[in-house]
Amino acid sequence: MVTRGTGPGRVGLAHAPAPEVPSRLPSLTGLRCVAALMVFATHVVWYTQLVPGDAGKELREAFALSGSYGVGFFFILSGFVLTWTARSDDTARSFWRRRLVKIGPMHLVTFGLAAVLVLSTARPTRAVDWLASLTLQQAWFPSIQTSSAVNGVAWSLACEFFFYLAFPALLPVLRRIRGQWLWPAAGAVLVLIAGMFLLATYVVTDQPRLVAFSVSGEVSFNQVWFVYFFPPVRALEFVLGMLLARIVASGRWPRIGLAPAFALAVAGYVLALYLPYLAGTAGVATVWTAPLIAAAAVADRQRTASVFRRPAVVYLGELSFAFYMVHWIVIMTAAELIGPTRTFSLTTGALLVLVLLAVTLVASFVLYRCVEAPLVRRFGRHRPGTNGTVSTAPLPLRTEGHRVPE
Repeated sequence: MVTRGTGPGRVGLAHAPAPEVPSRLPSLTGLRCVAALMVFATHVVWYTQLVPGDAGKELREAFALSGSYGVGFFFILSGFVLTWTARSDDTARSFWRRRLVKIGPMHLVTFGLAAVLVLSTARPTRAVDWLASLTLQQAWFPSIQTSSAVNGVAWSLACEFFFYLAFPALLPVLRRIRGQWLWPAAGAVLVLIAGMFLLATYVVTDQPRLVAFSVSGEVSFNQVWFVYFFPPVRALEFVLGMLLARIVASGRWPRIGLAPAFALAVAGYVLALYLPYLAGTAGVATVWTAPLIAAAAVADRQRTASVFRRPAVVYLGELSFAFYMVHWIVIMTAAELIGPTRTFSLTTGALLVLVLLAVTLVASFVLYRCVEAPLVRRFGRHRPGTNGTVSTAPLPLRTEGHRVPE
């Protein structure tokens, strides 16, 4: 039975009691740790020469796409978690406030730290680069200088910012999809993701060719920007995560165990290394992480075994946002201090990589405890409102009083 409240724009819903299932999904929090480490691995082997010789070359080839794979995982996970935890009494304003509290302070602090690095190294940076990066608009610019300006990893936060703005409009639409149409809808999104790869390959200009990393001479930056940076294209992965949450909550996800799903994600990454770069670097590749997200959620709902639910792994997952936002600064600072031509033995280089990892973990711990956690506790609480309702029907989950990965 649907009942309409007296407040403008508010819709209340009455439902038969749903079975109690856990809304806290610690395995998904733990998986965030793995994804963040994948991004770290790409940047540390590509932006430094700490691992020398053939070993360094092999590592650069092996981890060439691990960063992009991890970012795609985060995009799908974001859509999944926000849909899983959506409340029927939420409002767009309340949702946006909580998201801004979550990402805004961390972005500003790491932007300031990255700005010190940029200014101290005299890296060419234009006014538009500073402004776009500060306001989280850099991903909209088809310019390699602007899209990666200041804090080089914050472009993905610009995509997330766009997802958050769109979420209050997207969720009611996806909630209206009947259960039997959820899989066809997910299939349609997969087709669109593949279509974006085809558009980038055959429609977007391939000139001038990009000379960077492992794609030297293969594609243009415009092509890379379209499939990798452009927020509306990456939003397809976010929407896939939203549909995935509905599929799992409705009990329509097939019985795929956590171990097979993890193996599938690993196989998807290996396959990405052999795909054309534009397919391997973005949505076409990272959709292979979707079964892992669903399987982890099912494992937590059914309380089956999950290594990603261990307390230490979950805590590292809680640090993952701070880790992601600060790791590039640590790596680039080390690269500047060491110098581009200095080399080390394999043992020394490996130890230095571990040192950088430790420094990044310490920095992320400080940022999490001093910036993210206290501000989210103080200003990020859900406050029921009366205007601009986000959702039209809650998932059959109990969400009050539980922490969820965000």
